[in-house]
Amino acid sequence: MRILHHMRELQDAIGDWERYQCISREQFFSDRDTRNMVFHAMMVGIQSAIDIATDLIAEERLRRPASYRETFEILRENGILPEPLTRDLSALAGFRNVLVHIYWDLDLEQVYAILHQDLIALKGFFAAIQEHLQERRLSDQ
Repeated sequence: MRILHHMRELQDAIGDWERYQCISREQFFSDRDTRNMVFHAMMVGIQSAIDIATDLIAEERLRRPASYRETFEILRENGILPEPLTRDLSALAGFRNVLVHIYWDLDLEQVYAILHQDLIALKGFFAAIQEHLQERRLSDQ
């Protein structure tokens, strides 16, 4: 099951992201290597959540998303994610696009704020998917 592979990736990225929250503002703004490390953890975490969502959509034969943001909306429509978490994850999917395409022009204030405020969305997603997979296993028995 590919989802389990992505769940491990997400768990590792969450751990990295959590550790990086200890990085001082001064170090984040002055050290390019530190920023790249943070950007990578954010990118892997968000991409893992997107990969989990798209794999789950395919496995459960749900409607096909038109965008990464929509993957989380589809999971909400099918009772897998709650509304507030869906909004937060959709915003992170948009941020992922910024990281990938124009990272050289990022608003570092915004990134530093996301580093400290948005990890809770990935943790919530991880927990919701674990719960859904457990429920699915029980119903398959």
